[in-house]
Amino acid sequence: MAINTKNAVAAIILSMVFCCVISCAGSDLEVTAIAISENPKAQVNRLGNELANARKNNVNVLSPRWYTKAESSYDEAKRALDSGGEIARIMHNVSLGDAELARAREIAALSRTTLPDVIRARDLARDAGATNLLKEYVEAESRFLELTEAIEDDEMAWAQKNQHKIAEIFSALELDAIKYNTIGRVQKLIAQAEDEDADERVPETLRRAKAAHRDADEFISQHRYEKEEMHTKARNALFQAQRLVKLNEQAMTFQKMQPEEIVLWGEGILHGITKKLSAPDMRNEIFDTQYKNVIATITALKNDHEFMIAEVKNQRAEIDDMRDRIESLEGRTRAEQEERKRLAAENKFQKLYLEVTNYFKPDEAEVYKQGRQLVIRLRTIHFPVGSFVLMPDNYELLSKVQRSIRVFGEPKVVIEGHTDSTGSDAVNERLSQQRAESVRQYFIANAKLPADKVVGVGYGSQKPLASNKTGEGRAVNRRIDIIVIP
Repeated sequence: MAINTKNAVAAIILSMVFCCVISCAGSDLEVTAIAISENPKAQVNRLGNELANARKNNVNVLSPRWYTKAESSYDEAKRALDSGGEIARIMHNVSLGDAELARAREIAALSRTTLPDVIRARDLARDAGATNLLKEYVEAESRFLELTEAIEDDEMAWAQKNQHKIAEIFSALELDAIKYNTIGRVQKLIAQAEDEDADERVPETLRRAKAAHRDADEFISQHRYEKEEMHTKARNALFQAQRLVKLNEQAMTFQKMQPEEIVLWGEGILHGITKKLSAPDMRNEIFDTQYKNVIATITALKNDHEFMIAEVKNQRAEIDDMRDRIESLEGRTRAEQEERKRLAAENKFQKLYLEVTNYFKPDEAEVYKQGRQLVIRLRTIHFPVGSFVLMPDNYELLSKVQRSIRVFGEPKVVIEGHTDSTGSDAVNERLSQQRAESVRQYFIANAKLPADKVVGVGYGSQKPLASNKTGEGRAVNRRIDIIVIP
């Protein structure tokens, strides 16, 4: 990109103003200027991704003021970019955001070292669903932010002295949340099943659910400091209660069916899986043999899939090596080689972008370019109300996303979770984070993507696309965005 005199002068003036603002504020913030020859869109996107990673690591609460400043600088740069503002001003805002985020990370690291007990207590409370206890959680969170803001103000002694009080508040909140969110739900589910005569249809399952509920309730009351075991027992009790309700519903359905209908129903499930896997039709065998046929076919396909992924990686590495050797033999200068690579990369990205857009139907996802990144906005992905459980009817859409990611080799991937504004900010942020993490875990498990290259971030209701005043607008705002960074 050519740098004209006007831009150069503007950069110098803005640098002087910028440095004055920093020094006048009495801050020792070190800001490294970004050359206006850099790609402004790429720089803004980079800062946005780094903010997303920082949020994933809780920098926004471990250094709230500096993170907020970095986010504001990013917003300023983004607005200037979208409105066609001066490149020099965009770069200044990005460089300022970089410096503020670097400071936020430093203080976050200090907070982790200074406040380990209260951070652990807060994490456990949130995992237990404390954000649903709106009034109590907001009070505890405000007390926690007092600690991290004190560290930003260099008042470590005060923060250390008071962290144990607030850790106790979160610990008490954790117990309340487990009993409210888990044990309370277990009681309701068991009562529902008993009202629907589960003791007659699925008595053994009812007995197991009650035993798991009793075990969890007693353990939580008597062992409040054994956190891991407490959560394990609570999750097991909820699972057994949910299983009880579903098995009782299935048993009610079977009561209305003839024996042959039940057998054909089971055979139909096994045969449907067999057809999808292109496995041999073994309906002339007993169910146990049909089941083993399905498992053996899945295992073989899984092994073949992993072998092919390894082969593709090897081939990509060989191709890259051969390309570098060819360019070296052709005797091009380093600058010529870099420009050739850049143009080739842009051309390749455009081709892959066009390829990916054809994977999705218009009502499934919106695919667009954001600088040198690809954004896949999932329109039809959905979760049960208030839940982050990924239901099977989303798998077909997510398999298309997996395919889209694979065409870029092993890119970095950011999964953004978004909600509407219904409910509290704390609940929405937590729910959106959990939903993004559910999608992340699905990709890691099914697409074999490296865990360190896939990040899940929850933004709650902070980034709406439409008005939250209408049902249609809220539906648009409840979404998952996949950002692919080649």
